[in-house]
Amino acid sequence: MPSSESTGSGAAHAAMWGQQAHEWALLEERNSPLYDAVFDRLALSAGMRLLDVGCGTGVACQLAVQRGVEVDGLDATLEALDIARARVPEGAFHVGDMEQLPFDTASFEVVTGFNAFQFAANPVQALTEARRVVRPNGRVVIVVWGRPERNEAFLARQRVINAFLPPPPPGAPGPLALSSEGVLAALVREAGLTALVQDTFVFQHVYADEEEAIRQSTAGGPAVRAMQIAGAEPVRRAIARTLTPYRQLDGTYRVEHEFTYLIATA
Repeated sequence: MPSSESTGSGAAHAAMWGQQAHEWALLEERNSPLYDAVFDRLALSAGMRLLDVGCGTGVACQLAVQRGVEVDGLDATLEALDIARARVPEGAFHVGDMEQLPFDTASFEVVTGFNAFQFAANPVQALTEARRVVRPNGRVVIVVWGRPERNEAFLARQRVINAFLPPPPPGAPGPLALSSEGVLAALVREAGLTALVQDTFVFQHVYADEEEAIRQSTAGGPAVRAMQIAGAEPVRRAIARTLTPYRQLDGTYRVEHEFTYLIATA
């Protein structure tokens, strides 16, 4: 039965990510090339059933539906799910935690987690649940931020945001928790999955001007929390400074990101 609320690790993120859900929806749309690249690698096609864990505002689900796939999405943030339901009326969206998925065993051909599993309080448990709900020989996909040296803009933004936040408790999950060499492969083995392929995908976010870049940079949960603590303007100014190296002669901003994805089988 679908869960009506998030009570595990997702509850800690829901409050932060819900306040700027509409702004985050615009940012998530920019990730479409990443979603399409992974779906192409999976040979995702009509008739399959897919679960997107940490589905956010539903862009990945929308692209999967366009390929004829039946989709379910799960997220901890009610506001994001409202947007996903409006965006993908064909989908089924559930609020809940990735460590305790509200689905029957062997329900899906594919389970994806785009920048999701690194935020689990227990990533092994989350991936063990993904293995449980995927069908035999199905696919589980973990997508995380790539190498730090290829994500300098993202890391600079994170550093200035974190400067406004209280120190996290030891061992707290974060955006780069699964990005170190060998971590994903070890994680899927511990969860009882078999890695099939690991690869990287690089693309650029292009922003029309500084204001658009700042708006998107402050849409994520940690930035929202930082602005609650310190006020919007100090956070916006600090983020603006990190964007200066990426300004183009025409006034646009071009920021390159690298992601790593691993495809495993149950």
